Amino acid sequence: MNYQYWLTEQRNSILILKIDRPDCLNALNSNTLLELQSILKTIQDDHKVKGIIISGAGDKVFVSGGDIDEIKNLDPGSARILSSAGNDLMHFIEQFPKPILAAINGIAYGGGCELAMACHLRIASENATFALPEAKLGIVTGMGGLQRMLQLVGKTKTYQLALTGEPIGADEAAKIGLVNFVVSHDQLITRGSELLEKVVEQSPVSIRAIIRSINAYYSKDDGFQVEIDEFVKCFQEDDFKEGVKAFMEKRKPEYQ
Repeated sequence: MNYQYWLTEQRNSILILKIDRPDCLNALNSNTLLELQSILKTIQDDHKVKGIIISGAGDKVFVSGGDIDEIKNLDPGSARILSSAGNDLMHFIEQFPKPILAAINGIAYGGGCELAMACHLRIASENATFALPEAKLGIVTGMGGLQRMLQLVGKTKTYQLALTGEPIGADEAAKIGLVNFVVSHDQLITRGSELLEKVVEQSPVSIRAIIRSINAYYSKDDGFQVEIDEFVKCFQEDDFKEGVKAFMEKRKPEYQ
């Protein structure tokens, strides 16, 4: 796959995506969002891809935020179009049926932090920093960042980060639950791949059910009922039969 703004690399069953806009510190604009959505739609039903890592090209920046060259020219109408498209993509990532891990390799400000929070898992390198600096520009997060920050770290820390716009480091991000854990910079993709490999060993049916059930808690749906429904659906699938059979035979399951 060849894209203008994203580098792609397949490692076994894991697809690694790196935003590559070195001239503007990997900032997000409309085209980068459209390309990312196109990539994810392409691989959604690709059985060779079982998990996805999203990271940034280079050693210092994951995503620096929204592209100021685009933002400065927005009016209320175009701002709504951009925000709606960004929200749609973040929801698509959040609901994606395959696990998506953000490997945060440096600065994750504004839209970069929002992108990371939409992923199912997040690991950060030691040099990673996180911030929601939108108030410094007289705006607010445009892709659901405050809503996801509230879900991940709670009201007190969300107010602190959003109202001050000040960054926090990787260790503090892990302490407050913004990321799963912190690793050395040179081990970021390796450790991310190892984590995802453990995840994709599980039943794909179960993974999809877990993602749906967890997201239902934060939606208008009854999360408890969705979880019941997903539990029931699993018993219609071959993965359940294979999982039980493998358990009884004391072997590793071979999910299709």
